Amino acid sequence: MKKGLLILGTALVVLVLAVSAWGCGSFSSGSDVNQSNVSQQNNGIWVTGVGKVTVTPDLAVVSLGVQAQSSTVADAQQQAAKAMVDVMAALKSNGVADKDIATQYYNITPVYSYDRDTGKQVLEGYSVSNTVTVKIRTVGNAGIVIDAVASAGGDYTRINSVTLTVDKPEQYNEQAREAAMNDAANRAKQLAKLSGVKLGKTTYINESLNSSSQTIYYDSGVKAAPSVPTTPINPGETEVTLTVQVVYSIS
Repeated sequence: MKKGLLILGTALVVLVLAVSAWGCGSFSSGSDVNQSNVSQQNNGIWVTGVGKVTVTPDLAVVSLGVQAQSSTVADAQQQAAKAMVDVMAALKSNGVADKDIATQYYNITPVYSYDRDTGKQVLEGYSVSNTVTVKIRTVGNAGIVIDAVASAGGDYTRINSVTLTVDKPEQYNEQAREAAMNDAANRAKQLAKLSGVKLGKTTYINESLNSSSQTIYYDSGVKAAPSVPTTPINPGETEVTLTVQVVYSIS
């Protein structure tokens, strides 16, 4: 009877070991499959292509307005309002449409000075600022419009910046896209040659756009004199840039 129990116990041990080995083998096989899938996803050449189209800006966006200061809010508001009415009239008389004038911000703030004797701040009055964003669709007239605004607003005039950009950059996207894809293809071909692999078909493409512009910043206060020549605004050149990320299979 003891001999029979010994044989039965040995058989059970062999069975347990066999089941354990089979289970471990299945898990290992699954891990290999997962690693293979990951390897296949990362297999290929990833490149970034850049396409640039050089264009002349056809739109000037000007941030301008008025600022007035007085001992009371009412006086400061009245001065700023009158100056802004004159500025708006100058804009319209120089061909700027209502749709191209948008209020950027309106602000009323107290103005303090520091009294060294008492070590305290002293209320001097109030400052009122009214700023608009103006689109000038004929860039060559930007200097004329700026001078007209400065003359109309006088010492209240504030011209913050002029941004020269392209009104409809999408019209250049097709040309930039073609250049970007050609750039990506050339990069991939060189990498494949250097790596000793054969370049396959495209498996992934991602595109991003970037339309450049140039900004000119002005002093916060601008004063115009009749004898001063027209403010020069030169559009120069800017770039419409399109970037593509492309993945090619390899073999």
